[in-house]
Amino acid sequence: MPRPAGPPTVRLRRLATELRILRTEAALTREQVQDRTGVNQGTLWRIEKGQAKPHLGTLETLFDLYNVTPARRTELIELTRGAKQPGWLRQFTDVIPRGYAAYISFESEAKAAHNYESLYIPGLLQTEEYARASVLDGLPMDADEVEQNVRTRLERQIVLSRQREDRDPLEFWAVIDEAALRREVGGRAVMRAQLARLLELSEQPNIMLQVIPFDRGAHPGMTGAFVRLNFGPTAPDIVYVESLAGDIFLETEAEIDRYGLVFDHLRAMALSPRDTTAFIGNLINP
Repeated sequence: MPRPAGPPTVRLRRLATELRILRTEAALTREQVQDRTGVNQGTLWRIEKGQAKPHLGTLETLFDLYNVTPARRTELIELTRGAKQPGWLRQFTDVIPRGYAAYISFESEAKAAHNYESLYIPGLLQTEEYARASVLDGLPMDADEVEQNVRTRLERQIVLSRQREDRDPLEFWAVIDEAALRREVGGRAVMRAQLARLLELSEQPNIMLQVIPFDRGAHPGMTGAFVRLNFGPTAPDIVYVESLAGDIFLETEAEIDRYGLVFDHLRAMALSPRDTTAFIGNLINP
């Protein structure tokens, strides 16, 4: 049985957005495009939603109709050549879930990420020992799978420095519930080292860290963790929610706005970054 199609790549989503804009600027409906080019309305809808990769001939037909310049055509055709998946990820694609691999590709191309976590330290901020303990205590897997999952998590952290790319580091804003700081994943020594790592990373200019203490009461993040990825003007934002039932990618404007409002509420409830470092310091040295 064939595997279901995964979520669209960042490049495919960007191409979809660009084609919708071009059609709008040309003041054409999808029905009118079909009448003038023969490109089926349903096919055009799927292309403009990022659900189908257009054939080169279809693109050229649309470009002719929309009067796209040669330079712009070259740029847009380049977007069809596939996602810019991190090279290091290919060695792990047989081990990690398809949805998680798609998320890592999104994360590698994002400009900014807003991450709320209720029970775990965010993966981008984990130490190797904490990552290994969380994988070992998760779903059953053999020793090789454990190590490959740990290596995948650590390799992801490259986006915080972009040491292998000529790009700015990911702007990462994390809001963490106090429960994630107090749960001794891997034992007291592992957790102490993890808290110290958080203090170290919080000094990086591209990392913002906030904690919601228990005494702030109930908050909207208690329903579960999520990440909102921002790609700047190149593609719409996306929200990623991980669950045992499967990884969920949310892309509609209403969904993105709802999670944006939730994150704004969470960081307003949380301690300031300065008070957060003091809070974590007190956990290390009570």
